[in-house]
Amino acid sequence: MPTPPPTGPLVTRGTVATEVRALGVRPGETLLLHSSLSSLGWVCGGAVAVVQGLVDALGPHGTLVVPTQSGDLSDPALWSGPPVPREWWAAIRASMPVYDPLLTPSRGVGVIPETVRTWPGAVRSAHPHTSFAALGPRAVAVTTGHAPDCRLGEHSPLARLEALGARVLLLGTDYRTCTSFHLAEYRIPSPRVRVGRPGPAGWEEPTEVSITSDRFDELGHDFERDRPVVRGRVGAADARLFPVADAVAYAQRWLALHRPREEEVADPPA
Repeated sequence: MPTPPPTGPLVTRGTVATEVRALGVRPGETLLLHSSLSSLGWVCGGAVAVVQGLVDALGPHGTLVVPTQSGDLSDPALWSGPPVPREWWAAIRASMPVYDPLLTPSRGVGVIPETVRTWPGAVRSAHPHTSFAALGPRAVAVTTGHAPDCRLGEHSPLARLEALGARVLLLGTDYRTCTSFHLAEYRIPSPRVRVGRPGPAGWEEPTEVSITSDRFDELGHDFERDRPVVRGRVGAADARLFPVADAVAYAQRWLALHRPREEEVADPPA
């Protein structure tokens, strides 16, 4: 049986630029993108065309920012997809490559962020687990100073984006991917956790704020009900556009009320 033709819609660099402009993306602004390539339809040129279209819409004075997380540089004791035998843990910890902004690939955030990460002129922040990459004139300002003990807090690109008046574009993703909500977790009482990772001097376990996307779907539903969120479509993908600062402020109130968490430090598995 022959393979059926794609159902579309056909998405090109030009349609991405036109449709995100129609949604409200403005030339010269700073945009934090969370994306799903497969949600868009049949994209001529794939992730490269999407990035080109977004850069076209932002223009030469705009800045595109994406999460380029690398959570696989983590403690094998916590791995579940798939887990590894306990007797391997020590060897994995001893031999895991140290984070390198130029070499370490992103994981779990999709092909569009990985395309931005490797784009000529892209700049990437320094945190080994929750880095961001950026293209444009504000790229250095957004990514510089990402503290090694602050995944998504005051010393991360999220706080810089908030201060710069950046907006979030959810392109084919839902609120469970909205990293801006995590900044709110740093501004309310939250547990601390020891986070294992490879470091220049060997295995290290700094203490970080415990972050979780639990109930972000409910938070996003209420945020969209109560705050102005621009909704539309790009290709076949649902799209949402809103300010980082609005998302953080709303999440700070919502999480404290609906998802309070105890302040404590959790030890990692032995």
